[in-house]
Amino acid sequence: MRLKADVIAVSTTPAAQAAIAATRTVPIIMIGLGDPVRTGLVNSLAQPGGNVTGLSLMVPEVAAKRLGLLKEAIPGISRVLVLSYLADPIAPLQVKALEEAARSLGVTLQVHDIRTADDFPVAFDDAAKEHAEALLTTAESIFYVQRALVGALAIRYRLPSISPFSSQATDAEGLMAYDLDIPDVQRRAANYVERILNGIKPSDLPVERPTKFEFVINVRTAKALGLTIPPDVLVRADRIVQ
Repeated sequence: MRLKADVIAVSTTPAAQAAIAATRTVPIIMIGLGDPVRTGLVNSLAQPGGNVTGLSLMVPEVAAKRLGLLKEAIPGISRVLVLSYLADPIAPLQVKALEEAARSLGVTLQVHDIRTADDFPVAFDDAAKEHAEALLTTAESIFYVQRALVGALAIRYRLPSISPFSSQATDAEGLMAYDLDIPDVQRRAANYVERILNGIKPSDLPVERPTKFEFVINVRTAKALGLTIPPDVLVRADRIVQ
């Protein structure tokens, strides 16, 4: 606020909450946040109200989609380790969506709250004792920052995984990822900034949902884990890592 910004752009829900606490007048653009309606950032997608608009990633729904893909790729799994940073407002919403999806998929979830890097080995060790058969991480930044550690532990404990971050499957030994097309999200957010700078009020700009996703499968990791991905799942991949 001291810098007298014309627009504030944010890429996480906690950042958006901090921005709203600082100003109710400067426009705030969401660069793809988890669920701005259920976290109270906007009134609705069609009529956001106030000084916040931008893009919603609809993260809870996408988390459930990831669990479905994991079950399709490895039909025999029945116990899934879920790592989530529950301090983030969007994390409990994802866990709730996962629990609802798990019931219909016949899967039991083992949810572990991760706050620091030291929590990862403990969670994997506990999951092994609970006979976890696969791994899913929710979409908080700690799992992107610590993706190499997550990948190494998943291989060590022989847990096939699905991640919200494409890089987990491309360069960190993850089995699969279902991610948004981040460059597309950023370009669309830039369009919001342009319209705001041209005088349009945030309350007059509906919140947009994601339109492009990327499904990545790492067949090298599948071989390391002794898995064969079903052909009908492989054919749907946007990118296959050999």
